[in-house]
Amino acid sequence: MRKIREIMTSDVETCTLLDNVFEVAVKMKELNVGAIPIVDGDRLVGMITDRDIVIRGIAEKHPPSSKVEAVMSNHLVTATPDMSTQEATKLMAQHKVRRLPVVDGDKLIGIVALGDFAIDELTDDQAQQALSEISEPGSQLQ
Repeated sequence: MRKIREIMTSDVETCTLLDNVFEVAVKMKELNVGAIPIVDGDRLVGMITDRDIVIRGIAEKHPPSSKVEAVMSNHLVTATPDMSTQEATKLMAQHKVRRLPVVDGDKLIGIVALGDFAIDELTDDQAQQALSEISEPGSQLQ
């Protein structure tokens, strides 16, 4: 059984609590990503997705200069590097999230996205199952 450490991305771009929503959005555009972990030092404290910016930022009339804390998710679902890919896909489906930050204690060491599982043919069925459950109507904010 494969472990998350084998498929995670360990070179993760992050933002800090000092960044504002506009800076996070620009970084997302530059990196062509839909989520940015928020760290305090190397400790994971939140996550901002493009959906968070739209729903919690724009739709709630927060200006782009708002602190990241105004729109970030701080109730995080995380993985550990030794978690099996099967456990991770179940976690993603259960919580309807497409990305899992990988932590060692509270230190961010990587990230795994649903697409990472699809690349690994051993877990292709698991990724397909997770995607079908995540994509069901009524998904919660991540």
